Amino acid sequence: MPTIVVDVMPKAELLDPQGKAVTGTLSRLGHGAFTEVRIGKRFELTVEGEVTEELLAQARQVADEILSNSVIEDVVGIEVAE
Repeated sequence: MPTIVVDVMPKAELLDPQGKAVTGTLSRLGHGAFTEVRIGKRFELTVEGEVTEELLAQARQVADEILSNSVIEDVVGIEVAE
């Protein structure tokens, strides 16, 4: 069954406290090459049958209205994974 994958990230201009905490931990553990970490969310929407343009538009609407908070997050990707 096909799966529509939706990726949501905090807006770039907003502080990402979880990402900052992970960045600090990586540095303390000797992994200083990673200078910034941003933590987001991934949703997998499994569907039966073919993924049509109409279904992708519906997934985009769900992502914008339900899966993300448009004040602090951006939907950064919607793709089909088989």
